[in-house]
Amino acid sequence: MRTEFSGGLIPGLLKKFFGGESLFVNVFTNQTQAPLKLTLTQSTIGDIDRIDLNNNEICFQPGAYIAHTPGIKMAVQWAGFASFLAGEGLFKLRLSGKGRVFFGAYGGITKKRISSEFIVDSGHLVAYEPQIKMRIKLAGGFFGSVTSGEGIVNKLSGQGEIYLQSRSVDGLVRYLRPKLRW
Repeated sequence: MRTEFSGGLIPGLLKKFFGGESLFVNVFTNQTQAPLKLTLTQSTIGDIDRIDLNNNEICFQPGAYIAHTPGIKMAVQWAGFASFLAGEGLFKLRLSGKGRVFFGAYGGITKKRISSEFIVDSGHLVAYEPQIKMRIKLAGGFFGSVTSGEGIVNKLSGQGEIYLQSRSVDGLVRYLRPKLRW
């Protein structure tokens, strides 16, 4: 195992501050002829899944990416103000190339193919193909959104695959906050 900057110093800094990822990566190499096992974990309780890229791309929300095999390129891309207002961050991690990408979620992971518009509660979108466009909207009318606690949702449009998580960290925080007494 060796530790290095994630793509070099400047790209590593960009991924750290804008993509929500670590400045450093651990590179594991099997230098034997015997097959070895590597165990992957994440900071939240939930599923870990794999996407096989075959010269295509996938975008991850900050914190979802765990690891990849050789042949994958990692970059940070502007996600837009809509993504920021939806609680998803100003930047997204974009992976491309040929190889395997491992990612995690808080709770279970559901893969869904969309072919037009699809509404996702903020905090539940984990990954999506780059041709899918994201906008934000109120969950209902102004009064309903403010009083229901739902607030803002992501309105996805286009064709491609998305990955959702069954839970959101923000939902856990909203649940626990009134129960904690300082």
